[in-house]
Amino acid sequence: MDTPELRFNPPVPIIRMFDVGQTKDFYLNFLGFTLDWEHTFDENFPLYMQISRSGCVIHLSEHYGDCSPGAALRIETDNVADLHSRLLSQQYKYARPGLENTPWGTKEIQLTDPSGNRIIFYQPSPPA
Repeated sequence: MDTPELRFNPPVPIIRMFDVGQTKDFYLNFLGFTLDWEHTFDENFPLYMQISRSGCVIHLSEHYGDCSPGAALRIETDNVADLHSRLLSQQYKYARPGLENTPWGTKEIQLTDPSGNRIIFYQPSPPA
């Protein structure tokens, strides 16, 4: 009897946030993500929300037990130089990221969000 292949979808990271306004400004306005939904159990409860852009989905949480601040996410993109230009053109007050050619052959932009989480956008080197 054949066993069907198990399929795994990309993981959805949960990262901590402390200031909702700054977090939304960073992810939605600066990085261009879309707010998909928000959830709280009541008016005085922490916020949990989902954002996405081009198939990349991230959950952001104010909940104390969900995750620790200081996480790092690596997000692959097909044109990191174009993303870099777009980010710099905004003249965002809190981030002016560089574009790095790494020793392991990728091009990368490294940012830190308002809660201390690192976001690394990278483009793999072309196949030899």
